[in-house]
Order: sequence, then C-alpha cells, then structure tokens
Amino acid sequence: MEVDRSLQGKHVVAALTRAILERGQAPRSITLDNGSEFTGRVLEAWAMQHGVDLCFIRPGRPVENGFIESFNGRLRDECLNVEWFGSLHQAREKLAHWLEHYNFKRPHSALDDQTPATFASSYQSPAACSAPIERNTASCRPRQGFATPAKNAALDPVPRLPENAKYRGEALFEIAHSRGSLLSLWSQLHARQS
Repeated sequence: MEVDRSLQGKHVVAALTRAILERGQAPRSITLDNGSEFTGRVLEAWAMQHGVDLCFIRPGRPVENGFIESFNGRLRDECLNVEWFGSLHQAREKLAHWLEHYNFKRPHSALDDQTPATFASSYQSPAACSAPIERNTASCRPRQGFATPAKNAALDPVPRLPENAKYRGEALFEIAHSRGSLLSLWSQLHARQS
C-alpha cells in the first residue's frame, strides 16, 4: 500500500510495477475511477507496454468498482478515522500494521472465513489456469479483485494507427499536437472509422 501526501501517475506506475514483480505477472485489466493519477499518460503508457486493459468507471458511479469501494470503506472506518498520524512515517507504520492484520490475521466471510493470504495460496497460479492445454477448469477459480473488462474496454492493449492513409496522417498530427489523452484520441479516430 502506497502512503503519501498525494500520489501522481508515476507513483501508481511504480506501485503496479512492484506488484507485477511480486506476483509474477500483470493483470489482464484494472478497473479505475477517473482520478488524475489514473487518467494521465504515464499510466496509459505503462498499461500499453504491459498489455493491461484500463477499464474506467463512469464518473459518479463508484458501485461499478465495488471491490475497491468496499476495501476503501473498511480502511477508512477501521484505520484512517480512528488513528492519529503525527507524521508521514507514522502513517506508513500504522497503515502497514493494519494491512498486515487485514491480509494475514483477519478472516474474511467472503473468503469462507479465511485470511486473504490463505485464500490466495490455495489457488493455482493464474499462469497455470491460462495455459493453452486441456485442463480441469473446475479447479481454476476466478481471480479475486480483478474486474472483468467492459465489452468496449477503455484502452486497446495493442493500439494501431488507422489503415486508411487519411486517418493515419490525421492521427499522427493529433498525437504530435495534442495535450489531451491518447486514449481519447484513439477513441475519436476509431469512432470516425466505424
């Protein structure tokens, strides 16, 4: 868990990169709200590089990302609203202690009264579940905490320039001269092609 006075896109990318190193692979998709730390080009470039779909919830619809909203509510009620943080160092220590308890000591009813650590260790690795060989699919349960990408995912993991030369030139010009999001540019050009 990252603790700081504010987090920018580069901090989110660093945390996600550490998570990939720790877990061995990137998720297929990440469901995000529309905070500036998530909508910038740094995270967008990272997602393209790692083949991760960024699925943004609609503004004002936190229920579309229920896993994180539930976690945020617990974190707020059990730690942030009851602790006093005199310094950033103290906040990091108290939050690390709370997270240790949450993940390794506290049973969760949604996980059959197991701790998240026990629950995670009882599953096969995600790589084994996605291997292209025949297998018993009953043993590969869904991954907890990763939302299914929307039908029209917010980000194509392999963006390509349009085939039509007219649109290709327009796309390159827009990318070179735009301060907006690459995501919105790709979406606009793709919509015009359809």
